[in-house]
Amino acid sequence: MKRLLTSTVAASALALMLAMSASAQAEERDPNAKTGGDIIITYKDDVATLDPAIGYDWQNWSMIKSLFDGLMDYEAGTTTLRPDLAESYEISEDGQTFTFKLRKGVKFHNGREMTAEDVKYSIDRVVDPKTQSPGQGFFASIKGYDEAAEGKADGVSGITVVDPYTIKFELTRPDATFLHVMAINFSHVVPKEEVEKYGADFGKNPVGTGAFKLGEWTLGQRVVFEKNPDYWNKGLPYLDKITFEIGQEPIVALLRLQKGEIDVPGDGIPPAKFQEVMNDPEQKARVVEGGQLHTGYVTMNVNVPPFDNVKVRQAVNMAINKDRIVQLINNRAVPANQPLPPSMPGYAKDYKGYAYDPAKAKELLAEAGQADGFETELYVMNTDPNPRIAQGIQQDLAAIGIKANIQALAQANVIAAGGEKEGAPMIWSGGMAWIADFPDPSNFYGPILGCGGAVPGGWNWSWYCNEDLDKQAEAADSIVDPAKAEERNKMWSDIYVKIMEDAPWAPVFNEQRFTLKSSRMGGADNLYVDPVHIPVNYDHVYVNDVQ
Repeated sequence: MKRLLTSTVAASALALMLAMSASAQAEERDPNAKTGGDIIITYKDDVATLDPAIGYDWQNWSMIKSLFDGLMDYEAGTTTLRPDLAESYEISEDGQTFTFKLRKGVKFHNGREMTAEDVKYSIDRVVDPKTQSPGQGFFASIKGYDEAAEGKADGVSGITVVDPYTIKFELTRPDATFLHVMAINFSHVVPKEEVEKYGADFGKNPVGTGAFKLGEWTLGQRVVFEKNPDYWNKGLPYLDKITFEIGQEPIVALLRLQKGEIDVPGDGIPPAKFQEVMNDPEQKARVVEGGQLHTGYVTMNVNVPPFDNVKVRQAVNMAINKDRIVQLINNRAVPANQPLPPSMPGYAKDYKGYAYDPAKAKELLAEAGQADGFETELYVMNTDPNPRIAQGIQQDLAAIGIKANIQALAQANVIAAGGEKEGAPMIWSGGMAWIADFPDPSNFYGPILGCGGAVPGGWNWSWYCNEDLDKQAEAADSIVDPAKAEERNKMWSDIYVKIMEDAPWAPVFNEQRFTLKSSRMGGADNLYVDPVHIPVNYDHVYVNDVQ
């Protein structure tokens, strides 16, 4: 689901001193919420791990978030940052030192109070190469990261425990994404004694500070979460228990939901049953739809002729009938006109993109010296519906004279071809499309559109490198003051509009998330399509039939 991000941010002097405080009380309760009861969620596959240093897929993301906490989190159902285990934080004048004051009295599930030593240990553990954490690179802006990541130092020197309730991070550069990094699962706090007790099995015996604690895990059958009675955020969670039933085929799960036996089919609505559900008023009333931080796109390798000509790339953008492609997947997406999805801060709302215009596309090809068209290859992951989508794109390109031969390959082979400088001329990203690690516009740039990603084995499959835009991106990410978020978002909007002028991509669609819930489930709809607690924000949902 997610890809590793290594930020590229230039150092600059900032005149900034900011303190942001949060009440030690719980978030405002839903006035309609009822406390108690339990729910059943189904999944086809077992959970790989519940260790926040290791887990990195859509299935365990929200489960981990309900067992553990970080210094920062997001308002329920939104992309708005707020302090979590931190009671307040302060950013230095130069934007390179972040100091967090911790809440007192927060307890791990084993009863011990959490302190700043635990925060440092948890992040040191992720950076330690022996942990083999896929999240290691997120902490690259902290001083001493390189030495720790290479195993040459015991811990990250830029992390200092000031006192039991104060922790300081010194960075090598201003980094506007740092507060988001403190909210991702890799920053969640774990107790050293429990990690040492279970070793590699900690992911099967998780102990955190979260709203729920692990009650049972029977491999291949069920995972049970129980309410944490000592949760620091008083009033949460609402539920007493969540049971995740494993080994349930999605179609069987849907039938069980229709019979009232389960509450949420975790794998979503089966594609074969989607239209049936949406055409049934009773079922459709329980469907929740929401945007996710995802974009599906076609890359064009700017090193491979004729895609080294911007007019050819613009022609491809005009040739693809995005509405028809969306129909191929039962309208489970919205047409895209830029790299950022609509729910991402920095999305350019007034930008129209390239209209579907085959006639104009042919004119551009002629201007590029390709009046008779040309032959190329379109790489695609060989799992449904991606080959069908590629065929739709193939037909659209044929209409303007481009013969695109489809290379349907295993995911690893497509990724390998994209990572070669003169490899795949075109790639449909479906099945590998970008889903943001956190809701910040920079997360769609560095790895997949910036110069740093245009390297052998990288994820910038268009091999697009605009050094001027890299500098603008560095300037944007040097603005760490949350009060200047709109200014920074506008800078990112301008960057992505410029990218679309150069057209290294043809954005096709932004997938929507569809969740089906039982009639007894309560809580705002955005909790079931939470952009951060994917797929469901378990801490804030409840049931209406509690006696």
